[in-house]
Amino acid sequence: MLWSWLYQTLWIMAPPLLRRYLKKRAQLAPAYADYWPERFGQTYAHPLQHAIWIHAVSVGETRAAEPIIQALRRHFPEASLLITQTTPTGRDTAQKLYPDAQCRYLPYDKKAYVTRFLREHQPLFGVLMETEIWPNLLHQAAQLGIPMYMANARLSPKSQQGYLKVKGLVAPALATLQACFAQTQADAIRLTSIGVPHIQVCGSSKYDITPPAPMRSLANQFRARIGQRPVVVCASTRVLHNKDEAAMLLRAWQAYKGNALLVIIPRHPERFQAAFDEAHQLGYVVQKRSDNQTIAPSTQIWVGDSLGELFAYYYCADVAFVGGSLVDTGCQNLIEPIACGVPTLFGPSTYNFAATAANAQTAGASKQVANAEEWFSLTTQLLSHPSERQAMAAEAAHFIQQHQGASERMATAIADQHDLVSGHLSDQSG
Repeated sequence: MLWSWLYQTLWIMAPPLLRRYLKKRAQLAPAYADYWPERFGQTYAHPLQHAIWIHAVSVGETRAAEPIIQALRRHFPEASLLITQTTPTGRDTAQKLYPDAQCRYLPYDKKAYVTRFLREHQPLFGVLMETEIWPNLLHQAAQLGIPMYMANARLSPKSQQGYLKVKGLVAPALATLQACFAQTQADAIRLTSIGVPHIQVCGSSKYDITPPAPMRSLANQFRARIGQRPVVVCASTRVLHNKDEAAMLLRAWQAYKGNALLVIIPRHPERFQAAFDEAHQLGYVVQKRSDNQTIAPSTQIWVGDSLGELFAYYYCADVAFVGGSLVDTGCQNLIEPIACGVPTLFGPSTYNFAATAANAQTAGASKQVANAEEWFSLTTQLLSHPSERQAMAAEAAHFIQQHQGASERMATAIADQHDLVSGHLSDQSG
């Protein structure tokens, strides 16, 4: 009871602070200034009702939801789709991937906000992608009879320790879940420790993602601009505590003497200009993707200042590096470049993709580096040895194939549970 009282008290005080936070974020990313009423639980115009509801925080979760949504639609062909996000980039991605869906922000977890959201939409069920734990949302869904599931669930040791400190708050909420579909057995054990019930180990839907066909066409356009030069893609670079991965990589690349093009793609749009400026200050000849110009033979760095085109960059790459791994943010999506058949490197921080990182290395589909200097050394080695790149690409295809099928397993389990509940309710009414 104490934890619940503290949490509800927090939400009495939180809204003004959240508005200040959004204003500050909007100074760097103007899209954070849009659609505020949705975040604060105001009545939504024309809410879609009785739909499949997926909550996917940002870009990665939104993409990972795609094969699950496809599988769920095979089981529920008449149902429409409601998809909620937390970030502007996630919302933009959802609107592009699911043009027939209703896309909106999930309100903050104040009881009045989430209750209004759930009553307005009355979804068939809700699927929370990865590990989204919102106590008021889960409790109110249970009270309103809306089944809730957690898909692609994972929990790092660091996050586990954090949740254990507030287990009195999260465990009662988690107990309302109909099922939780964990990525690995290790995730399942950690999720159990914080109070998650009904866990099934299904794997990750990210292995089931098929790169969109238009990305192949766009990659061909990129290649036409680049020419025959080798391409090294450094994707989803992050900044943490003033440590900038893009800057680390650019400094290491200064020792390079060949004609390969280095492509830097920051994770967040507000870092696009910073990456360009850093490269320029280091003396590189730099262009941006947004200039839509042919890349000059003298250009050394191409800044990928675009959203939703990551697969196209990967398809162009001879070697890829996945960001969020040189700084301690747990690594961005390792599976995407491997699925594109690109020799893939990553840094020491991999807690978001620990099993994938370990298994991909064992399979020979990727390699880990300790720092930017080691990245440079291994990258230039791969550029000089086409046969080694070809071997990694072959292993990548086999690795992805071995780990597919999670999306259908999760969708089938949800459909079976839905049929069971529906049948039980029919028996009661009869």
